[in-house]
This record gives sequence, structure tokens and C-alpha cells, in this order.
Amino acid sequence: MSLLVASVVAAASMPMWAMAQSAKPSRADDSNAPTTVQAEQMTGRPDRVINLDNDVDLVRGQTEVQSDKATYRIIENEVEAHGCVRMNRYGDKYTGDDLLLNMDTGQGFITKPTFRFKSNDGHGSAEQIDFEDEEHAKVITGTYTTCPGTKPDWYIKSSRLDIDSGGDEAVAHNGILYFKSVPILGAPSLSFPLSDERRSGVLPPVLATTNKGGFELSVPYYFNIAPNRDLTLYPNLITQRGLQMGADARYLGTTYSGQTKLEFLPDDRLTKTNRYAVQSIHTQTLAPGLSMNWNVNVASDDQYPDDFSHSLTQASQRLLNRELDLTYGGSFWSVVAKASRYQVLQDFDVNGTPLLARPYDRMPQVTFTAAKQDIFGFDWTVNAEYARFWNSELDPVSKQSALLPLGGDRIYINPQLSYPIIRPGYFLTPKIQFDATSYHIANNQPGAHNDFSRVLPTFSVDSGLIFERNAKLFGNAITQTLEPRLFYVRTPFHDQSQFPLFDTSAADFNFAQIFNENRYVGHDRISDANQLTAAVVSRFIEESGLERLRLGIGQRLYFTEPRVKLGAADTINTSRSDLLASAGGQLTSAVGIDNTVQYSQSNQQWVRANSTIRFQPAPKKVVNLAFRLDHTNFDLNKKYLKQIDLSAQWPIAQRWYGVGRANYSLQEKKTIEGLLGLEYKADCWVFRMVAQRIPTSSQRTTTGYFFQLELNGLSKIGSDPINVLRSSIPGYQNINQPDTVFNR
Repeated sequence: MSLLVASVVAAASMPMWAMAQSAKPSRADDSNAPTTVQAEQMTGRPDRVINLDNDVDLVRGQTEVQSDKATYRIIENEVEAHGCVRMNRYGDKYTGDDLLLNMDTGQGFITKPTFRFKSNDGHGSAEQIDFEDEEHAKVITGTYTTCPGTKPDWYIKSSRLDIDSGGDEAVAHNGILYFKSVPILGAPSLSFPLSDERRSGVLPPVLATTNKGGFELSVPYYFNIAPNRDLTLYPNLITQRGLQMGADARYLGTTYSGQTKLEFLPDDRLTKTNRYAVQSIHTQTLAPGLSMNWNVNVASDDQYPDDFSHSLTQASQRLLNRELDLTYGGSFWSVVAKASRYQVLQDFDVNGTPLLARPYDRMPQVTFTAAKQDIFGFDWTVNAEYARFWNSELDPVSKQSALLPLGGDRIYINPQLSYPIIRPGYFLTPKIQFDATSYHIANNQPGAHNDFSRVLPTFSVDSGLIFERNAKLFGNAITQTLEPRLFYVRTPFHDQSQFPLFDTSAADFNFAQIFNENRYVGHDRISDANQLTAAVVSRFIEESGLERLRLGIGQRLYFTEPRVKLGAADTINTSRSDLLASAGGQLTSAVGIDNTVQYSQSNQQWVRANSTIRFQPAPKKVVNLAFRLDHTNFDLNKKYLKQIDLSAQWPIAQRWYGVGRANYSLQEKKTIEGLLGLEYKADCWVFRMVAQRIPTSSQRTTTGYFFQLELNGLSKIGSDPINVLRSSIPGYQNINQPDTVFNR
């Protein structure tokens, strides 16, 4: 195992997710360049040999040699230099005692040298460097590092270091990696890049540990097949389960691109079954205007995201889609033919009751969309769709019923016509649309209707005013706006209580939704409406365009109570909706807020609230505090959502940074998600250790540990927590990258 770990320091700084290899700039041809010689004193024969003394300087093209003394052989075009030798060749710098170099072939040697490479600032010293040509050299008994100073924190010591500057690669023979003067890795051959170019080879090991599988060790191998194709194989040894094999293939062409990942664990020691997951995406242009896409996701069992939280199927991805579509379009229209099926990775409560309903398959679904703007001032849009819905698997959550049949066909057409009137201080947009929908239900219950249809018109008017004035906020000159808006909708009632529910649910109630004609998502319900939405927004904008503060309030008024509903819980029996209010913006250079609340005036209670404040006074310093309340979201114990979320990245000592996140449920009085870690940044390396606890199902949690040592310009050893930190801590910045000032 030690030899295996020792051999993985290869191609470590390679950008794994770059889809195209950057072209390396070619070196200028110096074969016909003249050689310029300077010195305080010159002797010898000008046509054969010149002896140079004091401040010697020889230049040919991109190669320059300086020394105390030198001999230049003109016929051979060869220089022999002694005393304080300094050479700059294509940006790479060398110093030494003695030098012999043929300016034509690039062959020669330098004794007792030090060197520094332009591509990555790697440097070191040696007994001797033998130059084979302008791009290849051998460093004899030397060291290599990217750390500054004469006492580097890490370095590689080898009997021979082969340098390929043209290929940006170095190979250390009998190499040993020292960290803090302690040898930590060693192998007969260590290969590493001299730049960020992609290169085939063994990648750094990935170390991880979880409470579901124990210790994990993955040693990936990367195949740089072509500039537009690559393949990564990653065997992953999981101590409690066995050897998991994984592959990741990517490709990119002028008319197509895609990526396929797969994982396979034969005979899991804990479950005694074969475990696997597949993820494949592809997009391709078949002809002008015609394209194809697929997105396929498969897992072997329901517990896959619980047991392999670092793998393809993450804990939140319990609904796997398998989809293929063809799209054909013109300048103002498009047709999409799609076939999609779903796999549900079922979750269960403490009593073993399944919790996730399976969506209907669409086999097929054909959608037509056409739109044009400003036709004699009018805008028109046509949306049409035919879909065959089918649930071939017995759904354990949503049993078959009149509203949830085994399957059926639905076809609709929805033409829309509007006349926008937009002026500098106001806008007015009247709009009319029609919905014509027809259903045919397959295998319905005995005695139930199999065919349904509806034709509904909808009329709406969207209007608003925009006022501006000069004002001040926190002592700064700003422009304040006042933007009142009215949105009226009229849709007659049509009884849809017997219509199936293939893809429809109540829309989320927010500032975007209250300006929609339909309060449902999907096309199985069209809400009757005789309502007016009133809202007003005020913005405080600096001259640069920065929005310092935004205040808004809005409410929907019902002139008649809506009669269309999904169920008893969807009943509206008030003359007005809940009140929405928001406040957000970048109050100062360091403080930003974003707050939205939903208040029920009839029940006199807060229905939902999302409040966030971010304090970010400088790069790599951020604290986020969020409060979430939702009386419409209940857990298994019938408790509504009420949480506090605190996350931060902050320097806690010189070179030390703390990172953390805690998502605490005030109802359950426990931490739902947690993350805690430390990062240390030295001049040429970074160390990270992070522990994370996340729920992978309603009853199970996974705790993972990340340890990573990043050696600048050489390798990243361990499991990379950067993606975890970025997703858990808004505003997180990699401490090994230059400071970034966010565009606020």
C-alpha cells in the first residue's frame, strides 16, 4: 500500500474539468539568429576562437549567457563559460560554476547549478545539469520545489530529474517527497507537470472516511486521449464494502458534447448485492435547426445515495430522470419531441411507509412553441402539447384513483395575444389567451369517465408607474424609485374536479407568482380568477448602478373566491391573499441583506419567512446568518419548518482559517446539517481538514471527513472539500487563490 500511495504524485495540478486543452505557445526559431558577444576584454582569432574576460554577455535569440570569463568557438557556435555563470534560456534561469553550451543544438552542461522554470516558478539545485537539446535536460542529484526561499517546506530529492520543457513534464527517478524535512512519499519514478496542461498519468490519491463505509482510498488514472476527449478511471477501495470501480468519459466535438460516468461495486460486503450507478448526458446538432439530447440516470437500489454520499447519486437526488429529446426549430418556432421515465430512490419513515410519489412517465411528449413580437404593436405566442402519461410501476405513495389514473393522453393549445404599451414612466399590457385541453384516460376505474375537455379564455392587464427622485441614503447621493404595479386577471370558472392530476400542483406563493394568470404549476388545472394584484417597490440606486436597498410589498385581492382547487387544503375563502413583503440590498460594502416574509392577516400569523444577512468585510472573510420559517412545510412529526442557518469563513490566527456551518431546527431542537473545519495557508502549500454531517434520507445521516494537503505546483493529496465548502458557505473563497472582491 505504501508503494501504491507513493506512486500517485503525478499530473497533480491538472485542471480535471477543463474540456479543451489550451495550445502551448510555440518557441521562436533561433536557428538563423546571430550570436552577439560583449565583454570588457576580447582576445583570440575573430574567425575561430574568442577569449572573453570580465562582464561576458553572449546572446542568441532567446538564449543569453553571462559569466566572468568565457571562450566562444565561432565555427562550432559553442560557448564555454567559467565563474558566476548565469543563463536565461526561453525564460528558464540557471546559475552555476561552469557551463558548456552549443548554441545551435542546445547541448551542453552546467555544474553546481541552481535553476528556476518560467512556466510554474519551480526551482532547485543539483550537482550538474546535462542539456540534451533546447527542450530536454537531466538534473543530476538535485532537488525541486515551488516554495520560495532556500529552506522550502516541501521538495523532491532525486538521483535524476528528467525535464521536458516542451511537454511541460518532469520525471524524478528514485524520487522522495519531503514535507517539513520529513519524507512522506517515495517511488522509483515520480511524474509531475511543469504547467497546468492536461497530461495522462496517475492522479493524486483521494482519501475519505464516512460512517457508512469506513475508510476510502481512490487512486484515479487520467487518460488525455485528445484535446477534446479524455477518460478517468478511479478504483475506490472502501474498507467495509469492497473495491468500487468508476469511470468518467468526456468528449467534445464541433456539433456534439457529452459525459458519461459509471460506478460499480460487485458483491457489497454489507448488503451482499451488486451496487452500481450510471449518469450520461449528451447533446448533438444533427442538422441546421435539429438537435438531440439525452440525460440518463440509473442506480441499483434505493439506498445508493445513503451509502455512497461521495458518488454520482447524491443524497438530494432521489428522483432519477431518463430522458431523450429531439428539437427542431426555425426563426420563431420550435418543436420538441421527448420521452422520459423516472426512477425513484424511495425514502421511508420510521414505520417503513414510503414517502416519495413517483411522477408519471411521458411516453411521448411533443411540444410546439411559436412567438413573435411587435407585429403592428402586438406580441403573440402559441404553446401546444401532446403527452401520453403512464405509470407502469405501482406507486406506493399515490394509489391509483380517478385523479391519479394509471395513465392517459392530454393535448392542449394555448394561443396568447398582447399589446404592450411601454413608455419611460409607465407601462400597460392588455393580454388575452385561450386554453383548449382534452383528456383521454386509459384503464380508468369502472363507471368513471374516460374523456374530459375544457375551453377557457383568460384576460389580464398588467400596468405600472415608475417615479424617480434624487435622495440620500447613509449620507450618499442616490436615486430613489417608486414603482407601483397593478395586475388584473379574469378567468371564468370551469369544473375540473374530475380531471386527472398528471403534472400539476399549487405554485409557490411569492413575488414572481402573484403576477401570473394561473396559480397552479402544470396544465391540469386552470384557476378561475377575478382578482387584482397590487404591489409597490422602492429602490435606492447609486450612480454606479449598485442597488443599496430594495423595499417591496404586495397582495392579491379576490373579487370572487376561486372555486377551482386541488383538494380541501387548497380552498381560498378570504377576499385577499397573504401579504408579501421584502427588503434586500447591499447596505454597505460589507453588509448585504435579503428578506422576504408572508403574513396572513386573517390568521394573524407569519406563514413563511426567509431572512438572510451577510457580513463580508474583506476577501476570505464572510459570515452568513439565515432564518427560515414555513408553516406550510411539515416534517414526519407534523412539525413545521423553523430553522437557523449560520455559516462562516474567517481567519482565526496567522495563516489559519476557520470554516463552519450549522443548520439548527428550532422545532426539533437539534442540528440538521453541520460542517466544521480548519484551513492553513503557507507560502507554497495548503492544508485542509473538514468534517461534515448531512442527512441522506429522512431517518439516516452520513458523516464524512476530508483531509487534503495541497502542494502548489505539484499535487493535491487527499479528498478535496472545496465544492462542499462552496455549497455550504455562501461567499466562500479558496484561500490558495488570489483575493477576489465580489461584484456587489
